[in-house]
Amino acid sequence: MAANGTPPVRPLRPLRPVAKTLPEDARANNRALVLQTVLHYGRISRADIAREIGLTRVTVSDHVAELLESGLLREAGHREPGRPGKPAMLIELDSDARHVLALDLSDHALLRAAIHRLDGSVVERVAERLEGRKGTDALGVVVDLLTRLAALSDRPVLGIGVGSPGLVEDGTIRSAPNLDWHDLPLQQLLSDHFALPVVVVNDADAAALAEHAQGDGSGDTMVVTIGHGVGAGLVLGGTQLRGSRSSAGEIGHVTVGTDGGPTCACGREACLEAWVAAPRLEAALAEADDDDARTTVLETAGRRLGIALAPVVGALDLGEVVLNGPADLVDTTLASAMATTIAERTMPTHAGPAVVRVSALGPDIVLRGAAAGVVSHQLGVS
Repeated sequence: MAANGTPPVRPLRPLRPVAKTLPEDARANNRALVLQTVLHYGRISRADIAREIGLTRVTVSDHVAELLESGLLREAGHREPGRPGKPAMLIELDSDARHVLALDLSDHALLRAAIHRLDGSVVERVAERLEGRKGTDALGVVVDLLTRLAALSDRPVLGIGVGSPGLVEDGTIRSAPNLDWHDLPLQQLLSDHFALPVVVVNDADAAALAEHAQGDGSGDTMVVTIGHGVGAGLVLGGTQLRGSRSSAGEIGHVTVGTDGGPTCACGREACLEAWVAAPRLEAALAEADDDDARTTVLETAGRRLGIALAPVVGALDLGEVVLNGPADLVDTTLASAMATTIAERTMPTHAGPAVVRVSALGPDIVLRGAAAGVVSHQLGVS
């Protein structure tokens, strides 16, 4: 506090980067640009890459040679002749050059893992029922599942990607009550055990990354994942938003409404998870006497979800909300009730209400996002 009682003036954060770009950083960035361009176009010549990203042909050729030597790219034959001169040699991604091990912990009953190629396609799958195990027992299931998966890979492994429920910060599970994990350094534990790079992200963030990179997601999307709990992943302006405390999208314990509601696992009443989490919904549906009662359960869950999301949609001007979860829960009355509630509670715009849809990526969405996170982290592409 200054002598006159006024708070000290804090320097403004620069709106643009001010640090100098080091030569090695620029080289890595250009290499990633080349690889991203090949990934996007499938087959392309060196000259076309240079025109596309604005680098010289010499620079592009240098990076292509390096990527060919590493095995990430391969030559794919000459382009069909259609102009004078020697046909250009095309290059493409060798999607089987590396494997990625991906693990999805979002389901409350079944842990699923898969080997992915660099293009996201699946090589092998394994799964294990959780059977109520928590804490160190659940961690043991994770290690066993990844050990089984690694034994099935016959290629160099680029890394391990994990999509986990709960609050995830820099690879540490700060809080995942349904697994009884608190301040668990999962990324470090798995990296030490398997001697591989590991990326651990929130399951909803993984789903948002998959929807943006491989699905139909726009540059401004919220992906809501219903599983163990309820979470949201946000992509704004083409960039994933995680928040200053890594908790953006942690909507599961937002209290919905002022009229009370079911008691949540956290001890409070009317948390969103108490209304919408998959185990809660399945239990409520099992207790319903008839179709009308089951419809009421889903409508109520959809309305409560819409009430929680409408302020976010309005504040961020989101064009779409994507639902991810068990199809028999989300691709039902729940989705339509949620869409109606969001439309009723947000300001109409010239573009119309936010689109609400169920992800077309299906049950693999978190696995895809976890694998994409490893490829992005290790190679700088998505």
